[in-house]
Amino acid sequence: MEKYELHANKRSGLLERKEHDFVLKNPSEPELYRGIFDYDEVPKVVFNDRKVPMSPAEEWWITDTTFRDGQQSTAPLTVKQIADIYSLMHKLGGKKGVIRATEFFLYSEKDRAAVRACQEMGYEFPQITSWIRANEKDFKLVKEMGIKETGILVSCSDYHIYNKMKLDRKGAVEKYVAIVKSALDNGIVPRCHFEDITRADFYGFVVPFANILMDLASEYNQPIKIRACDTLGYGVSFPGSALPRSVPGIIYGLNYYAGVPSAWLEWHGHNDFYKAVTNATTSWLYGCSGVNCSLLGIGERTGNCPTEAMCIEYAQMRGTTDGMDLTAITDIAEYFESEVGYSIPPRTPFAGKAFNATRAGIHADGLLKDEEIYNVFNTQKILGRRPTVSISNTSGAAGIAFWINAYYGLPSEYAVDKNDEVVKFIKAMVDDEYAGGRNTIMGDDELDTMVRLYDVELHKLFNERISK
Repeated sequence: MEKYELHANKRSGLLERKEHDFVLKNPSEPELYRGIFDYDEVPKVVFNDRKVPMSPAEEWWITDTTFRDGQQSTAPLTVKQIADIYSLMHKLGGKKGVIRATEFFLYSEKDRAAVRACQEMGYEFPQITSWIRANEKDFKLVKEMGIKETGILVSCSDYHIYNKMKLDRKGAVEKYVAIVKSALDNGIVPRCHFEDITRADFYGFVVPFANILMDLASEYNQPIKIRACDTLGYGVSFPGSALPRSVPGIIYGLNYYAGVPSAWLEWHGHNDFYKAVTNATTSWLYGCSGVNCSLLGIGERTGNCPTEAMCIEYAQMRGTTDGMDLTAITDIAEYFESEVGYSIPPRTPFAGKAFNATRAGIHADGLLKDEEIYNVFNTQKILGRRPTVSISNTSGAAGIAFWINAYYGLPSEYAVDKNDEVVKFIKAMVDDEYAGGRNTIMGDDELDTMVRLYDVELHKLFNERISK
């Protein structure tokens, strides 16, 4: 007879049928889901129309991997740069710790010096954690540095277990459990990074392994965290999408089938298919407390989910900043460009120099009348960034008028409009530039010179406004 086991849903109190046994399956050959991931074709999104309920965790937070995954994709940061950025991250996350933790490598003396420099600041948030591979040698580094939580790489797709590690699933679990136990024996919270979860056998490996970890957590009476890693950005947020690519299915399944508490769950997603932010938000909505990100989205290949994006997303979804200082986004962007030498694409949301700039004359005309018409929110108040215009052949008189008012910081009673004589003068000069074949935007210094050419005394008055 068919087994028919019932249990009560802890959230709803209703009886449900247990449909899976969640026994670790150990096939002799890897399951590579070739119907979805044919390497010679674009990966396919499959649907089964099984929809799981949104079940947001009571608390949401952000964790950061700028100094681990992020630093793997940029020029190495110095100890001072890491310490400075960590301090700015603390400012961004606020006293309540919306940015809850950040992780560090420990392999080199420079890595360890950076950790010590950050530890000396004494901040509660972001908590300093580490990342290691699943071996005893790496674990000794964690103990020596006095770190209370460490990430442990526990790859979970057969691509990694069979084809990279040359193990089977049973051997991989034995290897992983040994290092997790070692962490627990030393009073350190293990954070298990389920690498490549969006190509893994969810019911045949992910859930059985997570169940083993939850049994260990119960035995030791210690948390064991799970980071669901969308290593190649395959995750999709569509309702009714099928595993292994379904973000709702992965988070709901870990929470419901494996009993992983929301506070022990994190999502880590890459942006290979432009879905990093949406997938991170989706993980929050379906029961994950933590989303793992990096500042400016730096990271392997197309990068990670940007930390600053999720700070804004948090404020949108929760209706509060919960003490975050979002002006730190501007500070961080300026630091990366001036001190690190990292070039931020100008149109990068919230951080790029042109994210709230317009070149279109019709948009500038709207900004001139009421900046709320074309600005996403009060960027001056929230991010310390006034909306701007970039002057080109399409900016028109309205764009030039807006540039003058913004660049010189003119209060409303001194503001110029598009019919002002200085605006007409500059527009004529700009038009001549482009009629002569120019194809680049006008620089602030060029436009400032044009104002001086029009009227030295007016230019002096405008600049006095800047100094005020």
